[in-house]
This record gives sequence, C-alpha cells and structure tokens, in this order.
Amino acid sequence: MELNLSLSEEKNPIFVERMAAFIASLQKESGEIPWSAGGKTDPWDHIEGAMGLSTGGFYEEARCAYKWLADTQLSDGSWWSETLDGKVINFTKESNFSSYIAVGVFHYYLITLDTDFLEEMWPVISHGIQYAISLQAPSGEIYWAKNQAGAIDEMALLTGSSSVFMSIKCALAIAKILGKKRPSWQKANAALAAAIKSKPDLFNMIKSRYSMDWYYPVLCGAVSGEEAMKRIAKSWEKFVVPEWGVRCVSDRPWVTMAETAELVLTLAAIEDFSRAKMVFSWLSDKRFPDGSFWMGVTFPDGIIWPEEKTSWTAAAVLLALDALNEITPAGKLFNHKFWASLDR
Repeated sequence: MELNLSLSEEKNPIFVERMAAFIASLQKESGEIPWSAGGKTDPWDHIEGAMGLSTGGFYEEARCAYKWLADTQLSDGSWWSETLDGKVINFTKESNFSSYIAVGVFHYYLITLDTDFLEEMWPVISHGIQYAISLQAPSGEIYWAKNQAGAIDEMALLTGSSSVFMSIKCALAIAKILGKKRPSWQKANAALAAAIKSKPDLFNMIKSRYSMDWYYPVLCGAVSGEEAMKRIAKSWEKFVVPEWGVRCVSDRPWVTMAETAELVLTLAAIEDFSRAKMVFSWLSDKRFPDGSFWMGVTFPDGIIWPEEKTSWTAAAVLLALDALNEITPAGKLFNHKFWASLDR
C-alpha cells in the first residue's frame, strides 16, 4: 500500500499507524527498540522510538519500552551507551542518554494522561536526571559522559546539553503533576539555560559542523523569541538544501531524514509553520517501497546511504507530523508557547 504523506485534513491516519507499526516490528519481546533489524540499541534513540509508538497509538508497546529502561538502568542512574543483542558494546555513560527518559514519559503522559504510569516511572526518571545534573560544571554546562571506570570526560557538547535542558524541563513538569518539589533541578536548569544561550565558548566546537548544534538550542527552548529566529536564519543556507533536506554535517553533500524532521519540529516549536511544512514536504519521496524512510541520501547524485531502515528516523518523522497536525496532545511537546503556559 502506498502511504499518504501529504499534510491533509485527515492527518494521515494510515501513514501514522504504518510508521508506528514499523517501529513495533523492530521491538524485541523485552521492550528494547534497536536502531534496525539486527542492529544496536542506544537509550536516546530507543526513547525516540517509544515516542513514535505513542504517537501511533501503540501504548502497550511504548510502556514496554520504558519498562525495559527501568530494568536496565544502572545503579548510578545512567545506561550504557550501546548494546547489541544484550551485550554492552560501548561502556560510556552519557548525560543526555540518562535524562531523556523524562521527555519520553512526559510525551506519553500528554497523550494518555496516565498519572499511574508517571508514578511508576518516577524513580527511574529522578535517578536519570540526578545522574545528568551530577555532571554539571560550575559554569552551567553539562559534561557529556563518564567512562566505565567512573571518570568524567570534562567535555560539554551543545546538542547534548540542550537535550538535557529539555529533559529537566519535562522532569520538572512531571514533578509538578505528582506534587513533588525539586528546586535544585530548577536551579541547575537555569544555569544550563544561561550557558546554552550566552556562553558558547563553554562547548566543544568539534560538533559545530553538525546541524544539531544549530537547531537544538532552539528545539529545546533554551533559545527562544527573537534570538531563536536569528539563530535559525544565521545558518539556514549552511545546512538546508532545498528539495533535499537538512545536512547532517555542513561540509558534506549528505542530508538525513531525521535531521530534516527535527528541523521541522524546531520550526514548529517557534511557530514558523510555513517553512516547517515546506521542509516536511521534502521528505515525501525519501522512502523505500515499503514506506519506511531512508536514513540519508547524498546529493545531487541521489545515492541512498546507508541503506539501514531505522526506528528513530521513522519516529522523528512521526513527531514532526504530529507537531504540524496536532494528531495527539503531545504534538505541542516542543512548542515554546506551550512551555510558557506551564510556567504561569
């Protein structure tokens, strides 16, 4: 069946269900969502996949995904960075991986209003947030990881810190729903926001070639208002390739569907819906015959690379579609006005 990817009033029910079903087809009995069939798993992309499941109405599968995280969380609140068939293949413990579960569970709550599940997952969320905050530098940024021996790698990455900022926001929203107070988290996130907004020298420039360093500070809401508009405008031509999508890296002729979808999320977050819909339309022909999305494609030669069919790419597209069409109440998750309303 050919999938309808147009931004129609029908809100693409067939497309949404089929993309969520694709993610579910990769999910293991344990709840784990690997990158692809036979591929590795990392906690962040696992959570992205779970969010795709929730968007498509696969609630039991999403709960199983979060329970897998509860079952595999380490004693310090972190997770190993990568596993393959149950074996650890990367013994790094990253701050943004530990905290992102708050985003996923809050996304699930916005759709289901299931406070019992929030209560069930609260210890896991709290532990993960505490791990990330334990890696905060005195100047506000978040160091990216510890190694297997517990030594901190005192390098801060802008995309990773932005992801942690979004995670702490979601954790604080969950805490409020559950009647819990976490002033130390509020203080930590205020310092992190200040670092992201006005202290670029604190972050390692090794990732500045990557488009995520461009739009993530806006996507997470640390940079907002007029400054967000200026930031997007400043590097638009550096990363955006009309009709193709968004470059992963500025100096390579390669666009990726996940980064393209995340830019759509970012534009929707600041309510630049006209350009968000335009960028989303470029995804329509970037698919395999079964409807799953390419991971990336080179231009102008149009070579699909790699040919892996990834769960998190499908999830990113679903989240972007939801942000544009309000398929679920979680479509507003990244919207800056939504967060401003919560702060009142």
